Amino acid sequence: NIQINWKWEPTDISRNLWALCLSAFRDPMAMERANLLNMAKLSIKGLIESALSFGRTLDSDYPPLQQFFVVMEHCLKHGLKVKKSFLGYNKSLWGPLEMVEKLCPEAGEIAASVRDLPGLKTPLGRARAWLRLALMQKKLADYLRLLITRKDTLSEFYENSAVMLEEEGAVIVGLLVGLNVIDANLCVKGEDLDTQVGVIDFSMYLKNDIDDYRSEERNGQIAAILDQKNYVEELNRQLNSTVQGLQGRVESLEKSNSKLIEELAIAKNNIIKLQEENHQLRTENSVILMKAQQRLEVLLYGDLNCELDTYKQSRQGLDEMYNEARRQLKEECQLRQDVENELVVHVSMKQEMEMAMKLLEKDIHEKQDTLIGLRHQLDEVKAINVEMYQKMQSSDDNMRQKNDMIARLEEKTNQITATMKQLEQRLQDAERERASAEDGVRKFKQDFTNKADSLQKQIAQREKQMMQLETDLKIERDWRQTLQNELERERETIAQLTAEAQQINGLKKEFHRLQDENTQLKGICEEQEQALEELGCKLSEYGGQVWLKDKDATHCKLCEKEFSISRRKHHCRNCGEIFCNSCSDNELPLPASPKPVRVCDTCHALLLQHCSSNAT
Repeated sequence: NIQINWKWEPTDISRNLWALCLSAFRDPMAMERANLLNMAKLSIKGLIESALSFGRTLDSDYPPLQQFFVVMEHCLKHGLKVKKSFLGYNKSLWGPLEMVEKLCPEAGEIAASVRDLPGLKTPLGRARAWLRLALMQKKLADYLRLLITRKDTLSEFYENSAVMLEEEGAVIVGLLVGLNVIDANLCVKGEDLDTQVGVIDFSMYLKNDIDDYRSEERNGQIAAILDQKNYVEELNRQLNSTVQGLQGRVESLEKSNSKLIEELAIAKNNIIKLQEENHQLRTENSVILMKAQQRLEVLLYGDLNCELDTYKQSRQGLDEMYNEARRQLKEECQLRQDVENELVVHVSMKQEMEMAMKLLEKDIHEKQDTLIGLRHQLDEVKAINVEMYQKMQSSDDNMRQKNDMIARLEEKTNQITATMKQLEQRLQDAERERASAEDGVRKFKQDFTNKADSLQKQIAQREKQMMQLETDLKIERDWRQTLQNELERERETIAQLTAEAQQINGLKKEFHRLQDENTQLKGICEEQEQALEELGCKLSEYGGQVWLKDKDATHCKLCEKEFSISRRKHHCRNCGEIFCNSCSDNELPLPASPKPVRVCDTCHALLLQHCSSNAT
């Protein structure tokens, strides 16, 4: 009895595929965004890992880098609006990228160099050149981040459900930050960027589960290093901005200080001039006094009153001029004191700024030391990646050995099928011999009854041969079943190492193969049952009982249980009725056959009772 139990259980792969199919029916644009996000993750992750294991600057011929540009081109093309021009309708990818120049002045150099390239004639070629130059500058993530923040500007170029206007675009831009660890040296002038066909090669991203499991720790280390690097870069940017602000303040203070020094020099010059004027006035006053005394002496006090009045008037004018000059001198001195106080304040501020600059330089040196430590850690991670690559090569060797083993098992299965065919041929020959023997029995019965013993001996020998062939056939079937089980286990191990799509195809092939084997085994089983029915008919001719056909019985006659694949039909060799295995698990010799054959429980009890009565 051959029983085949096959049960299909849904796996995570089938559930994910089913969920993706349902979501595709609901929202095809969401499905496209999810697929593009997954491809961007795979391409960026593969590019970082391969670049770290590669260990040097990447060039234009590096396959993972080419696939990355193809995936980015598909992401930027998703949801582009069709614009009408003189030549027809087209989708221009260069339009949104050209807007980055207005949002970030630093991108103007890239745009200008792209426009100056002589070999580029189409907007698509300019967009491809712009992506390569931005990656070389390590500012691709910064430029695209500025672009996705201006959704009002992007809405002119993209549909509402495009990748660049949804959350997937922000996720992709965040993933692009990790590409800053890669050094690329791309020659844009020598490439034909206008006529390239952007087709994604999915074979680069089909990895097995063992490699993914082994690379989890490595990915965690790389992610930690990238986070530390991004944190340090952000700190350096903040420090650079603060340093630039402080330098601007220092420059403004130096300018104001120079202006104050100039004003102080001017005030000193004014004070010197006033002092000179005061000295001149004093000398003139002394000269006038000397002249007055000389006149008094010469004129002997003539016209004393008139001279005295003129002298008083001139003295009063001179006193007024002296007071005015003294007042201006006091004001200039006060102004000089204020300027000196401001100069002291500015000098103290300058000293504080110098102290702050020293502290910032010290902090920058510390950050540089941490960067050196991170570079050492990155070198260690590269060494770990080399070890993981060697382990992956060893796993590939093991995979080749398993493939060789599978080939040998397939050869064994072919041999087993050949032996099965030989056994089936032998079984057919035995059936032909049995048919010829039965014909001989009929002839001998019709001719003479004295030849019945010899015919019975020949029939017994044929039955022994048939039983021997049946046992050989069962052994071969069991062996084949064990080999099939081993082959299925090997195929399961292979299916775990292959990709998800290959696993689904393998399951389908396995299902169709099992269906074919099931139909073949059912055909063999039906042929054997037909042969048993014929044998029962022949035995019914000898014994006189009616041999019931299989199609006439659906339930066991004794326990009345319904027959199925697990509950098979069995004929009683005495009464010819059909029973289950539990109700006909008895064997007794019958007059028609000296060898013990299957009988039901009822016939078994009757035959034993009959034998006991004959013995008494």
